[in-house]
Amino acid sequence: MNNLDVFRSRAVEEWQTLQSSPVPVIYFGTASCGRAAGAMQVMEAVRNLLAERGWQAKMVEVGCIGPCYLEPLMDIAFPGKPRLSYANMTSARAVQILTAWFEHGDFSLRFATGHFGEPQAFGANVPNFYDLPVMKAQVRVVLRNCGLIDPGSLAHYLARDGYRGLEQALAGSPEDALKTVMASGLRGRGGAGFPTAKKWELCRMAGGETRYLVCNADEGDPGAFMNRSLIEGDPHALLEGMLIAAYTIGAQHGYIYTRAEYPLAIERLYAAIAQAKEAGLLGENILGSGFGFDVTLKEGAGAFVCGEETALLASIEGRRGMPRSRPPFPAVKGLFGKPTVINNVETLATVPNIFRQGAEWYRQFGTPQNPGTKTFSLVGKVRRSGLIEAPLGATLRQIIFDIGGGTLKPFKAVQTGGPSGGCLSEKHLDMPVDYESLNAAGSIMGSGGLIVMDEDTCVVDVARYFLEFTQNESCGKCAPCRLGTARLVEILDRIVQGEGNLADLDRLESLARTVKQGSLCGLGQSAPNPVLTTLRYFREEYQAHIQEKYCPAAVCKDLYALTISDDCTGCQLCVRVCPTGAITGEKGAIQTLNRSACIQCRGCIDVCKFNAVIGIPSSRQPEKCAAVEVLL
Repeated sequence: MNNLDVFRSRAVEEWQTLQSSPVPVIYFGTASCGRAAGAMQVMEAVRNLLAERGWQAKMVEVGCIGPCYLEPLMDIAFPGKPRLSYANMTSARAVQILTAWFEHGDFSLRFATGHFGEPQAFGANVPNFYDLPVMKAQVRVVLRNCGLIDPGSLAHYLARDGYRGLEQALAGSPEDALKTVMASGLRGRGGAGFPTAKKWELCRMAGGETRYLVCNADEGDPGAFMNRSLIEGDPHALLEGMLIAAYTIGAQHGYIYTRAEYPLAIERLYAAIAQAKEAGLLGENILGSGFGFDVTLKEGAGAFVCGEETALLASIEGRRGMPRSRPPFPAVKGLFGKPTVINNVETLATVPNIFRQGAEWYRQFGTPQNPGTKTFSLVGKVRRSGLIEAPLGATLRQIIFDIGGGTLKPFKAVQTGGPSGGCLSEKHLDMPVDYESLNAAGSIMGSGGLIVMDEDTCVVDVARYFLEFTQNESCGKCAPCRLGTARLVEILDRIVQGEGNLADLDRLESLARTVKQGSLCGLGQSAPNPVLTTLRYFREEYQAHIQEKYCPAAVCKDLYALTISDDCTGCQLCVRVCPTGAITGEKGAIQTLNRSACIQCRGCIDVCKFNAVIGIPSSRQPEKCAAVEVLL
């Protein structure tokens, strides 16, 4: 029996003891999303309650299981019962639930969202957690442990067959491991979807004895949190994937490059690395195989350009993070001039599942050209936001409406692939989400950010926002990106300020294509995508900004004014939220909006349940509102 067998035996025993605990086991989702929603305060209130009353219970911290809109989540496994999930917890409700149990044996099912057993286990109509709409359409491969295990416990990971994939890989040769990855069809999950096995093979074929493996955990897209959540919820999955990859390509050292803005992910990675070393999973002669590998965690300063692989390598080497021209590609000449494989977190964390379950098992998900699953951060104007995992080939409609629950107001667009992705319209909802389909539509998969927009979103403003972001993050090395993105932002600024003209649309398109074709790296080449796709699919909105000097979504402040229509019921919710007192009137009567006092904060639009607060062209007078409303 080797060292890992000893650890695994203890781990299984510890896991089984936890599952059959004679006292309640309370699980708190304490990833970054849960903490932001107040999970730590809930956990502290429960800890204080147990101490004050002398009640016995076990408390376990877990990662993010996915549905951010339900945070903070608190699960309780009562003795002899399946794990029951309580959503949107507060300290007061947590105390109430536990008091009801300890004093009356009551499960407080009125607070329950779902549980992980059969509904009849509680004698009430409480759904299984995985039957909830947000979970039912998902296929969880890489996220299989997130929200279920303690990410700080190697024992929990081992008890759920952790490092079985590594054992399977080490039982064969590196060539055998490469064949397994090739048979799986796994494609890189960090950007363009390059075949993972091909990249590994190129590195193996490169000359020299020293090779490096680098995990790109830099994830700088606004609205993206897939990699962070995966590390926070299951850090050993990443380490196991890195070990398999290193064994396959012949690397002895690896780097995890992450941004310093991810303190919890970094903390859990350091802990996982220490645990892996103690168990003999990092270092020399791993599991008696003769293979040795170690990992260094490199904290970056948060430059978006360092998500580009050659800029990332420069940063690890201690130089300014700036891309270089290719070829040579990093697989041939990368870190410190040596052959280097760079994969992102999700790619590497998927690998152990392929080795544990087999390549054919993995290919049952997705499509023949796009096998497997993909994680997405589903955010924006969607009812059920969060971290999700779906098979590649699922449609945007299935992801946004079946999993995400759709939008409160009519759907307008979705931005895929982060700031370098494209803005797709309603006509794309039945398009399969795969690398080729997104590219054909002018967008990209990227790392998996999905930002959903409704009719209250101005796509011109969205394009300007993303262009401004990429312009600020440009390293400045090449002129097309450095100067071209700045000029694009200037034109968009003119348009949203009501100073644009129709010739600007041709300038935008021409300049965007020049930047796309002439930039050095992927950041510059993809930066114009938001402009090109919004011009392609929402050109009439640009024309309204220019010809009518009007923002139909009432976002661009120079191009609209607010007024209240006859649909007003006089509920006065708008009066309560108005910070300047611009809205007045009697309760039950149509309210009046003083445009000179209105600061266009949009608070009234957000709270109005009757869509009675509307935007009109700022040049028009309120008495023309009825006619404008008909046009809208």
